[in-house]
Amino acid sequence: MTGQSERFNEAIERLDTLHGDDPRIERVDGTDIPHELLYAQRMSAWLERVAPAAPETLRLAVRAQHLQRWRIPRDDYPRDRPGYLTWRRDLGRRQAEQAAEVLRNVGYDEDECAQVARWIRKEGLRRDPNTQALEDTACLVFLEYYLADFAKEHDEDKLIRIVQKTWKKMSPRGHELALSISLSEPEKRLVEKALASA
Repeated sequence: MTGQSERFNEAIERLDTLHGDDPRIERVDGTDIPHELLYAQRMSAWLERVAPAAPETLRLAVRAQHLQRWRIPRDDYPRDRPGYLTWRRDLGRRQAEQAAEVLRNVGYDEDECAQVARWIRKEGLRRDPNTQALEDTACLVFLEYYLADFAKEHDEDKLIRIVQKTWKKMSPRGHELALSISLSEPEKRLVEKALASA
């Protein structure tokens, strides 16, 4: 990432080292890459389209959004809605604290660290344009790269609800970008159904 500060580049390197500890590996274009490192790279790439003028702190929050997510498995929580929400809350807190610590160690001040942590915890969604940009980015990454995997695991009714919930979280700019994603025909039909019945 050219034109960024030395501390920013150091923070990215440290975050990516942590992402690289993910034991889950994906093969992309003939190369093996840790799952969360790939996710983080996809997040950064999408943010360039969502908010090209994003400040360093937002770029770091986006890069750290799933920081070592695999360390708090979903199966450690009850398989119901309250269990899911508790898991998401605990993940957000842990990832925010860990990201803030990385930033602190490379020279970001407490206000900057707290700001990044707030965005990772998704505080101020709809009210804070940077929190919204992070949410839009996460939704776009999901739609482009992970919707197909969800489609293999869930029935159509549940998938429609997932797409509708994803759509509701996004801004008008996010919607515009989402419609530019090249989806497979089954995914495209699914999104169309979800939006038609929203």
